[in-house]
Order: sequence, then C-alpha cells, then structure tokens
Amino acid sequence: MGPVARLAALLAALLAVLAVLALRAGDPARAAARDDTFSALTSVARALAPERRLLGLLRSYLRGEEARLRDLTRFYDKVLSLHEDSATPVSNPLLAFTLIKRLQSDWKNVVHSLEASENIRALKDGYEKVEQDLPAFEDLEGAARALMRLQDVYMLNVKGLARGVFQRVTGSAVTDLYSPRRLFSLTGDDCFHVGKVAYDMGDYYHAIPWLEEAVSLFRGSYGEWKTEDEASLEDALDHLAFAYFQAGNVSCALSLSREFLLYSPDNKRMARNVLKYEKLLAEGPNPAVAEAVIQRPNVPHLQTRDTYEGLCQTLGSQPTHYQIPSLYCSYETSSSPYLLLQPIRKEVIHLEPYVVLYHDFVSDAEAQKIRGLAEPWLQRSVVASGEKQLPVEYRISKSAWLKDTVDPMLVTLDHRIAALTGLDVQPPYAEYLQVVNYGIGGHYEPHFDHATSPTSPLYRMKSGNRVATFMIYLSSVEAGGATAFIYGNFSVPVVKNAALFWWNLHRSGEGDGDTLHAGCPVLVGDKWGKACLSGHRNGWPTSGYTSMDRNSADPAAHALKTKMVAERSWRSPVAFQRSQKPKARVREEKGEQASGGGPSQHCLFLVNGRQGRGL
Repeated sequence: MGPVARLAALLAALLAVLAVLALRAGDPARAAARDDTFSALTSVARALAPERRLLGLLRSYLRGEEARLRDLTRFYDKVLSLHEDSATPVSNPLLAFTLIKRLQSDWKNVVHSLEASENIRALKDGYEKVEQDLPAFEDLEGAARALMRLQDVYMLNVKGLARGVFQRVTGSAVTDLYSPRRLFSLTGDDCFHVGKVAYDMGDYYHAIPWLEEAVSLFRGSYGEWKTEDEASLEDALDHLAFAYFQAGNVSCALSLSREFLLYSPDNKRMARNVLKYEKLLAEGPNPAVAEAVIQRPNVPHLQTRDTYEGLCQTLGSQPTHYQIPSLYCSYETSSSPYLLLQPIRKEVIHLEPYVVLYHDFVSDAEAQKIRGLAEPWLQRSVVASGEKQLPVEYRISKSAWLKDTVDPMLVTLDHRIAALTGLDVQPPYAEYLQVVNYGIGGHYEPHFDHATSPTSPLYRMKSGNRVATFMIYLSSVEAGGATAFIYGNFSVPVVKNAALFWWNLHRSGEGDGDTLHAGCPVLVGDKWGKACLSGHRNGWPTSGYTSMDRNSADPAAHALKTKMVAERSWRSPVAFQRSQKPKARVREEKGEQASGGGPSQHCLFLVNGRQGRGL
C-alpha cells in the first residue's frame, strides 16, 4: 500500500471514529446516564439497567463456578473413596498406574486448571463493558451528602436510618416521618462510606455519628467476611478516633485507638497516636475531659436556615380547622371562554404573597407525557454565577427546557396557562417551559425566581424581569419536597397534577421580597415539576423555574428583610399557617393589612351561586 493509500485509509478511520463520537454525543439519554446520576431520581432509576446486566453476568459466573465445583467434588469423592477402602491393593497394576497418573498429571491439571480464571475473566470482561454506564465516584459522594442533608433538614436519627426507618428524634420524643412498606437496613460498610465522605470534607459533625454506627455494625459482625465490603472494623475505628480527636474529644480518640490495637497490635502509627493522646490528657488541666460539643457546620451560610428547615419539617401537613375566611376555594374561569366549560379548581393559599393552588390543572396522561418528553434531555440544573452557569450543592436536580413545537399537547397547555393567568407565555415574552426532576434528597435552598440585581444575566435577555411563577407538580411524593415560603412562613405540600402560582413582582416592577421560597429536600419519592414564569414585555416577562439570584448570597435581598426577621418572633409553623401576631405587627408598621394563614382540609366551592363541598 502506497503512502497516499495509507493516508486515505487513516483519514477514513479517523472520520469513522469522529462519527461514532458525534453519534454518542448527540444521544441525550446516553449523555444523561453518565452525568450526575445522584442529581435526578430518573437517572438513579436508569442505573438499575446496568445492575441487571451485572446480575446476569454474575449469574453466568456462578453457574460456571457451580459446574466447576461439582466436577471438583466428583474428583475429590473418587480419590477419597480409594483411600477409604482399606482393601485397595497397590499391587494391582491398574490401581498403581492410576495412582502415579493422578500424582503426576491429574492433580497438576486440577491445581492449574484454567476454568476458574476463564470464569472470572468472563465476569471482568462483562463488567468492563458495563462500567461506562455506571455511576461515578462523585455520585457516591453526592448520594452520601444527600443522606446528611436529609438528616439535618428533617432531624433524622442516624441509628434509625441505618435500620431503615425515618424518625425525627428531639429529646425524648420520637416521631415517625415515613414508614416504608419494606425495611431496608444499611451495613457497616454503607455507614462507613457516608461517614468517610463527611470525614474527607473535614465535617466531623456528620462524620462521627455515621462512623459510630459503622463501628457498632462492624463489631456485631466481626469475623464475617463479605466480598463486597471495602471497609472493616479497623478502618472505622481508625477514622472515628481521628474524627473525635479533631473535634476536641481526646479521651474518646484514645479509647477507640486502644480498641484498634486489640485487632491490629502491630500498627505503629496507631501506637504513636495512643502515646500522643495519653500525653495530651496527662498535660491537660483536667484529665477527665468532657465530650466536646460539635457544632453543625452552616455550609451554605443561610441566614434563614432555621426557618427554612422548620417549614420543611412540617412536611406540608394541613391544619385541622379552617379559621381564616379570607382564604377560600372556588371554580376559576378568569372570564375566559376557554375555561367556561371546564373551570379550574382554585385554592387561595396565602394573600401576602399571593399564592394560589390550581387543583388537577393537568391530567395523569399529560403529566406522564411531559415527563417522557423531558427525560431524554435532562441535565444537571445550574444557577447563574456572574457570567457563568454552574451546578451548585444548594440546588440538586436535573432540568430540561421544552419548546411547544415538541408536541401539540404543550401548545394546549400553554393556552390553558395563558387563559388562567391572562399572561402571554409565548416567546419572546416567555422562556420555554422547564421540567425538573429532583435527585436523592433533591432540593433548592431559599431563592428568588426574579432577578434582584441589575447585573443579572436575565436583563440581557431583553425580556425584563420575571413577573410570576407557574409551577406544576407532575408527580406525587411519599414524604418531603414541599415548597416553603420563608418570609411568608408557610409551606405547600406536593399535590400531584396541581399548579402553584404566585407573583414575583409588584405592579411597580419591584421584586416582592416575600416570595423568597425553597424546594424542601425530597425525603421519599420521585418529584417532578414543570414550571414557567410568564408575563408581558416592558418588564413583565416569563422564564423557566430557575433562580438567577440566591438570598444567601444576595446582600440586597438580605437588607430587604433584616428588619422584619429581627422583629418577628417566629414559631414552628404548621403548613399553610403563619405566626399571626408578629406578622400583623410588621404589616402595621409597613401600612399594610395583615394576611391570614392557609386552607383547610375541607374547602367550599361556589357553583352557580350555591355552595358545594369540594376537595
């Protein structure tokens, strides 16, 4: 082959490789499978497929090994029977021959058999083919951080989580937040990995309880070997001892280090640590050092963290009595011919900010269709950071943007939203519809949907600020996932197929500071949401459900509410209820009428001037 021919062949091969890469890059489902599995439950569910393939490979391996072991057992029984028969004469030339043959040939073949290595090689080859579709180590870290997030926000007991139960423990009171149909407990190795993630971050507040549980479980099963485990009792004791030392509890560090040496007495590093801890305690003014109080790290630096978590802990439960007449339910047509024959069930949740829940806004079929359209295009949700769009720990989800040209059903849905709200939801007056799927412990910490800074990239879109949020719940969850309004002091649970609506801007175009809200972590369930923010041109735009600015990092937002937070004596709220007296005092100072709490379990609907019980 000449130089020209070789060059042509090389170019052809290069083009073929590029074509394959382009094809793979253009496959959104394949790309989504490789990217941030932990950040969307649909990606986590997709990870079941490669594990099923691995199960098939392991089943083939086990069958091969079972056949090999059956054959080895046959050989063993044959030879053993000859040794057990005392009448076996070596003088028989046939028996003598087979004895020599076994020792010279058969045993060599048994010991050096390639069947075992061929079986394990087939298993390893199969794993390597599946490996590209498996979650990355970053997903393991993200899933571990999610468990810590749920532990914090819902005040979950680590021992309970390890047993598979979701319990909030406050003092002597134990509250069951969720009772799974089937208990699934964690192993010592599972707990160790969660604690190790916190340990590596220098977060000993979370590392210690998880490592303590790992030590406890490893102690109970000491001596048992599990092929899949990466850690051991010694590993857990090692990390827990140093975590206690870093947290200031030298006596616990010493006790755990001494226990470690019982299992591994030749470990020189641990022996040096024991001497160091003993010296520190001897030099200390009080050898009986009390346990150090480990403060929980405020990683996101949220000034409203206690309020946010208190609202999430209500899990969106409703009050037992309907006491506030200014909140009501009705059938809504918005004077639109489009809705006259099929009005929407409207529930006024709150007045300031004005928040409305529209029940059964979409059907089950529509919700499923939207999820199906979005799923192949889901990517890690981002927020604006200066000129860049970045994934952040305070927003864990995946999202996709859908044009109404994707499916006629989306056009119908846009018409329904426009008829109900009176807003133009078509570009350029609106952004495309955004579909969000939350991940393990998926959440979105307190934020505004509207831009609070004139430098926000939103203003470069030439559509003005975001005027309103229209958020549709496309699925139900078993626990958690409520939408919490921080300064409004109420939370709204996930109601499947319902739509939550509120205004982000006042008529003046200024942002409404009371709309600071958060998506509480999903405790159990697969939460999907579809949202659009819509409005007219000249400062009344629309957008997908994404925050361009975040309260915790926004000095303007903080200044807006510092005085109100200082004057409000917040108490642990029930969902849809707010602390009435403190809020009334603040509203009187602002010259505004105080608004009430939330809806009851039994709302009244007005039908042709008559009252009928609904919901």
